[in-house]
Amino acid sequence: MANFDHSETPGTAERAAMKAEVFLPDDYRPAEDEPFMNDRQLEYFRRKLLAWKSELLEQSAETLEGLAESARNVPDIADRASEETDRALELRTRDRQRKLVSKIDAALRRIDNGEYGYCEKTGEPISLKRLDARPIATMTLEAQEKHERRERVHRDD
Repeated sequence: MANFDHSETPGTAERAAMKAEVFLPDDYRPAEDEPFMNDRQLEYFRRKLLAWKSELLEQSAETLEGLAESARNVPDIADRASEETDRALELRTRDRQRKLVSKIDAALRRIDNGEYGYCEKTGEPISLKRLDARPIATMTLEAQEKHERRERVHRDD
């Protein structure tokens, strides 16, 4: 991961001190006409990521409860096969959620160390629209598309 100097971004200690002080109206949405990754924007994305993480953890707890309840011996072979298929799907979904929580944690660390919102490949700001839609994004749309094209080419080899 490339490290870029974002001199307009406050240091870690300053951000930690400001975190508790940032007032964020309920209807706040990051806007292009304000300084990029200012305290309000960082707080907005922090809250968005934390809410998403909380929702995923709640869903995974429900999944685990559901799996524990369904772990019964079903005598009919067709019903058992169907139940095992459902269980495998649940486990795959759970694994996807676990990976997503890991990406959310990484995004929260980037907020804390001042790297959030900047492309890990180019150092350019990632658009607010993209971050709002996918707050775990680590690259600008252009860099992501280039990365995916390169991946596709290598996969076809």
